[in-house]
This record gives sequence, C-alpha cells and structure tokens, in this order.
Amino acid sequence: MDTKAFKRSLHHSENYHRKGFGYEAEVSGVLKSEYESNLIKQIRENNYTLRQGDVTIRLAEAFGFCWGVERAVTMAYETRQHFPNQRIWITYEIIHNPSVNQRLREMQVEFISVESGKKDFSVVAANDVVILPAFGASVQEMQLLNELGCTIVDTTCPWVSKVWNTVEKHKKRSCTSIIHGKYNHAETIATSSFADKYLVVLNMEQAEYVCNYILNGGNHDEFMAKFVSACSVGFHPDKDLEQVGIANQTTMLKSETEEIGKLFERTMLKKYGPIELNQHFQSFNTICDATQERQDAMFKLVQEKLDLMVVIGGFNSSNTTHLQEIPIQRSIPSYHIDSADRIGPGNRIQHKPLGRDLEIVENWLPEGPIVVGITSGASTPDKAVEDAIEKIFELKAG
Repeated sequence: MDTKAFKRSLHHSENYHRKGFGYEAEVSGVLKSEYESNLIKQIRENNYTLRQGDVTIRLAEAFGFCWGVERAVTMAYETRQHFPNQRIWITYEIIHNPSVNQRLREMQVEFISVESGKKDFSVVAANDVVILPAFGASVQEMQLLNELGCTIVDTTCPWVSKVWNTVEKHKKRSCTSIIHGKYNHAETIATSSFADKYLVVLNMEQAEYVCNYILNGGNHDEFMAKFVSACSVGFHPDKDLEQVGIANQTTMLKSETEEIGKLFERTMLKKYGPIELNQHFQSFNTICDATQERQDAMFKLVQEKLDLMVVIGGFNSSNTTHLQEIPIQRSIPSYHIDSADRIGPGNRIQHKPLGRDLEIVENWLPEGPIVVGITSGASTPDKAVEDAIEKIFELKAG
C-alpha cells in the first residue's frame, strides 16, 4: 500500500478534519474551568516554590499539558460542540489521562472497545464521527474508517506526524525503520504501520543485541523469538538489517534515543565504512520538544535537596514513566500517581513503582519539615497537580 498517497488522498476528503470547528472561544472557557489552576499559576510566579506549614513544594519548571495534548483535547471538545446529535467515537484514549478521558465519556463520547488486543470497529456506522487521538491511528484503521464513510477528526500531534514522515523517507530508501519505543504503545503501532520493514527496540540493551547481530551474526531463531511481536511481517534479520533508519516514539527519553542512534551509526560505519555509510544508515531528529523540556526540568529539579518526589500522570503514560525514572536513578523516594485520589486517607499513598503493580505505602510523608518535588506528565492538567498538593498539605497539617 502506498501510505503516502493514501494519507494525501484522505487529507483532501470532505469527511476528514484536522483543525477545530471554530468554537475555540466557547471551549477555552470550559477547559480553563475544568483543567487549569490558579494555585499552580501562583506557584509558577513564585519561582516554582510554595511553603505551607512544614511542607515546601518545589515544582519542576516544565510540566503538565503540552501543546499537542491541549490541541487534541480542545479539538475533541469542539467536535462534541459541532456534532451535538451524532454518535462520536474515539479509537483510543484521547490522551493518557484518566480524568480527561472520563470527562469525555460524560460528554457521551464513546471509546472503541478492545477485545483480545484488537479494536472492535463493528459498532461504528457510516454517519458516525470518529476522533483519532493525539498518538495517531494506524494506516489500516484510517483506511477502514474512510471506507465506512465516517467523519474523521484527526487530533494526531504534529510531532508524531513528523516521525511518520521520517519513516516514509526510510521506506523510499528501502531502509528498515529501527523504532525506539514500546511495540504495543498506541503511537508506535501507528508509526510502524507507515513502515515497510521495521524493528522496535525498547532500550539500549535491545539495541546492543541488534547491533551485535549486525556485526557478528547470531542465532536467527533466538533473534526472532526476542522480537516476535516487535517487527514487521516476514522480517529477516540477516537481510533486513543491511540498511536502517532511526525513528522513535516521541515520549521516550531523548538521551537514550540519541545513544541508540549513535550506536547504530557506529555499527554501520564499522561494517560498511565511511564511504558507504549514507547508503546504509539514516537519522533525523524526531524528539518531541515538550517531552524533552519536561525531562530537562526534572533533571534540574532532582539536583536540589528533596525528601521525596511525586510524579502525576496516567499509569500508561510513557512520558510520565520516563520522568519517574529520573529521581529513582538518584535514589530519591518517588511516587507515581494518576490522581490525588491515590493519596490518603491517613498518611498513606497508593502508587505505581516502576515496572510493578500498584502498591500501598503507609507513613509515606516523613515527620517534620519536608521538601516535596512535584512534576506531571504531558497529559496531566494543572488541576490534577493542584489537587495532589492540597492533599499533601492536608495530611501534614493533620
């Protein structure tokens, strides 16, 4: 399938929309009341610091809603306003935030159900409106919805679209796209659907395994078992790793994506030499600015003397999880929560440690004066951060 031609054709369809519907003024007031916070605004203006009783709150200097997320949520609200009487579906969560998704459900926006890992589009009818989330949707999903004759509202973040364009360039040069990401993440599923050949690597360890295979060969069956769910149909490591291009899930750690890109460049340089390098390796900068800004702010914050760190965001939010990794690497007690409801009653917190299920910790707030670092993922509204801070003050005051 010529994915580039299909996308171009879709963009010219009368049923396809990737801009709002002119209700920004009406919607902005609603979004402000539901998601913004005067308290957070005050903390920002006070050098990202707030003291109350024994508690000093230190906010990261970049956190919360990014431009792409704000755009997607605004478009979803505008869609409900523009189509007041039609059924509206979302192919996945609009963003990785439970409160925002719940609010859309309350607005009678329905979510496509997933059965055994597959989305059930049988419920969608021709005159329905379907919203594509900020992470995007696969080419196959877009094709299906187009053929059904649905009205498609595309809120895909432009940074994600930029990665898709990069993958198209790989395909043009017959390169296999090496995608740094999580193979089962909505964004990576969408990105890989634009590729001809692809391999998804989760981290540096997997990247080193692949590069060692490129240089020294290895056990084909072992390789395929390791990446069975993370590669294109018919993938063969002995022939499909001769020409590679680097892409990424936009919410991965920038430093790791860059290291993986450099590793593959060194590997292809070693195997093919400097003269032929450009025939065997391609790399473009597709790191999301917002993700990077939040990571940089977190690296700066953890250099301060913090007693503990609270990271607020959806448990399935990749960029939030990566923020959580930063204080843990510095042995700062860190708690990832998806909302203030996880705090209390009493001095307890229900949080999600890295790579584990939810756990309850008693007496998580130390006695006496404490400094609490706080950040939130790119899908987390300021109101959720305010609610968490108020809960912490309440517990310490009690």
